[in-house]
Amino acid sequence: MQKTVELLAKDLNSHGGVFCPSPLADMKLWNSHPKVFLDVARTGHATCPYCSTEYRLKAGEHLAPH
Repeated sequence: MQKTVELLAKDLNSHGGVFCPSPLADMKLWNSHPKVFLDVARTGHATCPYCSTEYRLKAGEHLAPH
């Protein structure tokens, strides 16, 4: 089952992404897959290649230019 996590701009790290597994997805690190970086800033969403969790910016959220 694919899970979708809506993100606020403030949830992204300084590189414009998140790591999966993530506490934002209610995942416990001890029973999950290897940590992977997902670039959300580029397209507004990214899908984990291990667990298929989709991370996407919440509607109306905007990223500040660097």
